Amino acid sequence: MHILMTGGTGFIGNTLLPHLNHDQVTVLSRTPHKAYRQLGHHIKVIPNLDTIANLNDFDVVINLAGEPIMNRRWTAGQKQRICDSRWLTTQQLVEKWQASSSPPHTIISGSAVGIYGDQAANTIDEDSETCHHEFAAQVCQKWESLALSMQSEQTRVCILRTGIVLGRHGGALAKMLPAYQLGLGGPISTGRQYFPWIHLQDMVKGILFLIKTSSAHGIFNFTAPNPVTNREFSQTLAKVLKRPHLLYTPSWALRMGLGESASLLLDSQRVIPKHLQTLGFHFTFPLLDNALKSTLYQP
Repeated sequence: MHILMTGGTGFIGNTLLPHLNHDQVTVLSRTPHKAYRQLGHHIKVIPNLDTIANLNDFDVVINLAGEPIMNRRWTAGQKQRICDSRWLTTQQLVEKWQASSSPPHTIISGSAVGIYGDQAANTIDEDSETCHHEFAAQVCQKWESLALSMQSEQTRVCILRTGIVLGRHGGALAKMLPAYQLGLGGPISTGRQYFPWIHLQDMVKGILFLIKTSSAHGIFNFTAPNPVTNREFSQTLAKVLKRPHLLYTPSWALRMGLGESASLLLDSQRVIPKHLQTLGFHFTFPLLDNALKSTLYQP
């Protein structure tokens, strides 16, 4: 297969690429020399989508590009970067798809569970309400709408509503580890908010599963089937690290430090991956304890 990937140098894309070694892969990167140094010269790197007229040469598009949403406070400028990095890239893909006489048969495009907003303890699946006014939800709503416009008789579109991806060298867990390793970890606010998560290995495995499953299309929650509260997550992480679990972060302090983006840690989303499981996908790490032990202690 010939695969076009955006976000190939990111946390998930970089882990996915080695599993595509038997395919011809083209990666979009604004800095090709850095991408070649990071990913190797067995792939092709293009600096922008203007270098291709259409998507006729590609069988699959994997669209994972996006400014990290938790790296900085949500200033007006940062919000614009978050939106543009997702919307503009996806809009360009739509235009290239529209110009194609033989478009890709599969498009995999990113999103996030933030689209569901704050749902307290309600169980959420892919059919749950997504019309919310929070910034993260609005980002995802437009991102998904653009990608789904490429759904046709020739092209199936799969949307990945991703939770917190557990990996030692990237994502939210890498930011949390230093405090927990020093024995300073603890729940956020009351700790009762649900904390949807997925092991990086299952994230990659799930993307490969959707590529190979020709009947798959539509929305997919990329979260483990056993969601936990923030308190449960925090207690389990401290236990796996053999560290105390004594402190907590009050919501006011989080909002003071992070501003509006604190909602990503304070909102509750008890998400289950109904559509993936209905198709027969089996999680390697359905339980948090084993997922954390694998992430932290296995090479």
